[in-house]
Amino acid sequence: MLVSDRPSLTAIASVGPTAADGRLPLIGLDKAEMAALAVEMEEKPYRGTQLFHWIYSRGARSFDDMTDISKVCRTRLTDTFTLERPEIAQEQISEDGTRKWLHTFADGQKAETVLIPEDDRGTLCISSQVGCTLTCRFCHTGTQRLVRNLTAGEIIAQILVARDALDEWPTPKDDSRKITNIVLMGMGEPLYNFEAVKKAMKIVMEGDGISISRHRMTLSTSGVVPEIERCGEELRINLAISLHAGTDDVRSKIMPINKKYPLKELMAACAAYPGASNARRITFEYVMLKDINDSEADARALVDLVKDVHCKFNLIPFNPWPGTPYECSSKKTIERFQTVLTDAGLTCPIRTPRGRDILAACGQLKTDSEKLSAKERRAQAEQAWAEKDAQLG
Repeated sequence: MLVSDRPSLTAIASVGPTAADGRLPLIGLDKAEMAALAVEMEEKPYRGTQLFHWIYSRGARSFDDMTDISKVCRTRLTDTFTLERPEIAQEQISEDGTRKWLHTFADGQKAETVLIPEDDRGTLCISSQVGCTLTCRFCHTGTQRLVRNLTAGEIIAQILVARDALDEWPTPKDDSRKITNIVLMGMGEPLYNFEAVKKAMKIVMEGDGISISRHRMTLSTSGVVPEIERCGEELRINLAISLHAGTDDVRSKIMPINKKYPLKELMAACAAYPGASNARRITFEYVMLKDINDSEADARALVDLVKDVHCKFNLIPFNPWPGTPYECSSKKTIERFQTVLTDAGLTCPIRTPRGRDILAACGQLKTDSEKLSAKERRAQAEQAWAEKDAQLG
């Protein structure tokens, strides 16, 4: 196909950067867009449905694999489009089985994805941005500047790469899947890239594609209040809130976003979250930081804070990273904290850290790999926080 003959579908240009050879990516197009593409190529619309199925249900890496599509059409597709995944720059496997992939996208930018295998599920933690716009003090990603949002195609590609690595094509039935759950808890704030996240997750939900139920998807946010309602209405997936404090004073010190969206506004948004109920509770993530947010008084403040919200807690022992000024609360302190919450009728398991040895645990993701001293890393983190605080005002 000549360049001048290329389909003009606007959506293709928004899927992601072009390949090195100039071909356009197809990963990230939804079913309707693929049908429109087929029509622009003077094919029947059902060719788009076939493309969708081959890419998202069968994991095709080459158009030549698409045996129910004519050879002429496959040649035209190959000349113009690509099914390339991001390059795996690094893969690490933890002693506990957790796997971490560092992806390099077409423009050279990088983001990380983590697979947490368990006996009854496999949870894939995917990124929505390269870097992060927020400055949560205890989070390693928060020391990395925001480079850009990931596209819908780049978000989905993280799932495809993981399934490639697990040899999980074609899409298996639910009882034999290795990846059963998707969580948007990797690098970035998903609600600051909501349009791309929404498109990607809707593609993942499609029954003749990757076919993961919305009930097995969770979006984690630091509390971007205006977008929380949209998430519930337009995606209807599970919601997790990075809470980490029961008072504005403490939360604002460790999560500057709280100055913009304080706890009163955040709790109101959670209480009104579409679909929230006792059967489908909001999860509050709570990192246990020694002498910062781990007292029994802090726990009692939480009990009062969430009294109007259908919720549960995940208590997360702090996962250290190079240069961090924070320490994890002691086991005894965490258990006392848990007791206050359970005595108030709240569900609050203590999460077992996974992947700490490969910096794949909660709050440890960061693509930079500079070999710096602890003092240099701490200075780098403090500088990054100061710069972002200035941007946030």
